[in-house]
Amino acid sequence: MQHSNTTMQQKDALVAKRRSESPVDTDEIVALATAAGYTVADTVTQVRHEDPGLYFGAGKVDAIAAMVGSNEISTVIVDGELTPAQHRNIAERLPDETRLIDRIRLILDIFADQATDTRAKLQVEREQLRYELSRYEAAPDEGWFNRRTEKGSPRYDLLDRIDRLKQKLEETPHPGVRMRRQRREQGFDLVTIAGYTNAGKSTLLHRLADDLELSAHDDHHQDTSATAAIEDRLFKTLETTTRRVTIRGRPVLCTDTVGYVEALPHRLIASFSETLSEAASADVVLLVTDGSDEPDRYRDKLQVSIDVLDEQGVDRSRVIPVINKIDRIDERTLRERKALTTGALCEPVAISARDGRHIDRLLQRIYEHLPVDRRVLELPNEAAAMSLVSEAYETMDVNDVTYEGDTIRLDVEGRPSVIDTFEARVQ
Repeated sequence: MQHSNTTMQQKDALVAKRRSESPVDTDEIVALATAAGYTVADTVTQVRHEDPGLYFGAGKVDAIAAMVGSNEISTVIVDGELTPAQHRNIAERLPDETRLIDRIRLILDIFADQATDTRAKLQVEREQLRYELSRYEAAPDEGWFNRRTEKGSPRYDLLDRIDRLKQKLEETPHPGVRMRRQRREQGFDLVTIAGYTNAGKSTLLHRLADDLELSAHDDHHQDTSATAAIEDRLFKTLETTTRRVTIRGRPVLCTDTVGYVEALPHRLIASFSETLSEAASADVVLLVTDGSDEPDRYRDKLQVSIDVLDEQGVDRSRVIPVINKIDRIDERTLRERKALTTGALCEPVAISARDGRHIDRLLQRIYEHLPVDRRVLELPNEAAAMSLVSEAYETMDVNDVTYEGDTIRLDVEGRPSVIDTFEARVQ
């Protein structure tokens, strides 16, 4: 029988992955399993098209069952999204005490361990129940379901619990919407750093931020260890990190978001992770890629990232592709990465967040993408004038200040709504 409390289980696992074409890379799923607390005892791969009933070929499933039995492995982790029928058919061939989970369930388990705020806990619990319900409905009989799942709850009990959690979620406020509205009212533009895990997003935030020192950032684990990046940046925190960045005098709030991974079930986390909502509401999205990846891997990661942004309704005109880690590649490789990126989006900016190369070019591209208006504002030269001028410098880009008798003229650029608010106050 399977148990939902994984701390009570033997934590060794066999990882199995299938792809229609070679190579079959297991690095990422092994890293995810490690982040979930498993010790990966072995890996099994197969190159073939998906079997509609078993996901793998029948012979491969029997081989997996034999390996599990002979080595007393407690869990089989499939790097893919199994249909309820596939889950049932594979489970029937495994030893009775074996826990079978797919990639979706693995991520849900990690989220369950790491969720801290109320919305996150409610959301992940609801999705776990939905996962169980789909398998219950595919089971040949309730007794089979009771033997193979954590709770064995009847269908209507599951539906009732899901409905109650949905109601609680609707009653629980989402702080992100209110926070973004307040930021805009305070005159800040919003920039989101998005992209695949381990692309160097956190390093870039440290490079850009007004109040962060790059030397204080442990760059090594972010850019060299896939396991550390997945564990520390994706599953050890579901929140985001936001810092102030000043671009030509213009205040910008820049948010480093949770890294993407292949087949991450974004639909499951949209309501409690700020990552996706931040990208959807930002003025500019910096889509960071790792220029040192191999061509096929680079292309795959780029497509995953674009798919996520498309799913969230992010306008591609607001996306600036950023090829990072150019300090690790030669000019020919960089040209190839630029060609791949430009073919999918627009012309990228190539940088090294580590050594600061071409950061000035990136800042210029960001500035060009920000909503901007330019006006000459007049205000009376009286006691409150100096504080208003100071406020203008804090919330807008002031090109020139002219004092003419009783009048002060400000030549400013900035967010149109901010200029509107300021102008209404000084008239």
